[in-house]
Amino acid sequence: MATTVVDDVSTDGDDREHGTREAVGSGRGFAWLLVITGAAGLLASWVITLDKFKLLEDPNFQPGCSLNPIVSCGNIMKSEQAEAFGFPNPMLGLVTYGMVIAIGMGLVAGARYRRWFWLGLNAGTLFGVGFCTWLQYQSLYVIGSLCLWCSLAWIATIVMFCYVTKKNIEHRFIPAPEGLRRGLMEFHWVPPVLWIGIIGMLILTRWWNFWTG
Repeated sequence: MATTVVDDVSTDGDDREHGTREAVGSGRGFAWLLVITGAAGLLASWVITLDKFKLLEDPNFQPGCSLNPIVSCGNIMKSEQAEAFGFPNPMLGLVTYGMVIAIGMGLVAGARYRRWFWLGLNAGTLFGVGFCTWLQYQSLYVIGSLCLWCSLAWIATIVMFCYVTKKNIEHRFIPAPEGLRRGLMEFHWVPPVLWIGIIGMLILTRWWNFWTG
């Protein structure tokens, strides 16, 4: 089995083979992946939050990422979906992506977390990727506009979710058939690449006449 940059190196073999409930750390590759994806999501949330405040002050304000009728962050920010929980969505991102960065930096420093913590992180990323999927549908087929900063947050969340899930399956914190487990360990890059590729194709086909016109 090929060794990859996201393989764990600080976990005992018994943990990996028997899925114990003891605390588990990670290799630097996975730790930095959490830091980088968290930072990307935090950056997107920060920029969107600033633009949202400017939009509230001046309804005629045009965000810098509003490039054309399709790639229009302003249309997204003015929609009801942009405040799904009664406040601007990126404010939720400021908190959650910041937490992911903190967890990643803890792992870089050698922290080890217990099974319940890893499953909790998986549940959090599952909520995040589910919320992003809902926003993707709303953006493409209801609002009819695309936000580049939102897209960055989508990609970061998808990658984050895939590799947190991969880690939990690797340590048998999440049960999975052995064949699936070994295949995921070997070809861990396939799910995020395929997932993001499908979103790219949906964006391309949704506005095909615009892109090719």
